[in-house]
Amino acid sequence: MRNDSELVDSFVSTFGKLDDLWTSYELDPIAWQLAVGNLNEYGMKQWRPSRVSTEQSSLEALYADLPARFPPLYERLVLSYRWAEIDLGLFRLLPNPPGRNLAGLSEEFSRDQAMQQILFPNKCLQFGKGPDLNYDAICFDWSRRLRDGDCPVIQVDHEEILSHYRFKKVADLAPSFRELMLRVIAFRLS
Repeated sequence: MRNDSELVDSFVSTFGKLDDLWTSYELDPIAWQLAVGNLNEYGMKQWRPSRVSTEQSSLEALYADLPARFPPLYERLVLSYRWAEIDLGLFRLLPNPPGRNLAGLSEEFSRDQAMQQILFPNKCLQFGKGPDLNYDAICFDWSRRLRDGDCPVIQVDHEEILSHYRFKKVADLAPSFRELMLRVIAFRLS
């Protein structure tokens, strides 16, 4: 990739290659808002990510409710696109719902207070879930923030949080969000 914008665009281009992007309103109202075309024979519509231009200042309202900033590439992603929850094979990316600002994303981050009560003190900011039906939290580990503002990406056991109120790291997924994006792109090509 020549620059960060191209990396973000390549990452988003994997969405339709790694997931079929078909939905019904009952399954995913966010995807339905991003749907294009007519219903298929099963009452489903295909959706696609939407390119947007969101003001940088929209991040400040979001950060007011979060204990840390996102890595710069994730900031660029959320300011440039809207999408429904998407399974990228390695993990599911939480949705960034349609809208003029990031209020929908803010709602997504505040949806699971029980998870946040354990993740935030452990310097983890959830931006995804495990692949398929895995509910483990996929998080930025801001305790190990890199010089460029990026963070390692880890997987945290949701059962330990929800059943035992404990933090348990399951895996280091990538040394940075940039590396995770590159892995998703490579996964698409394999």
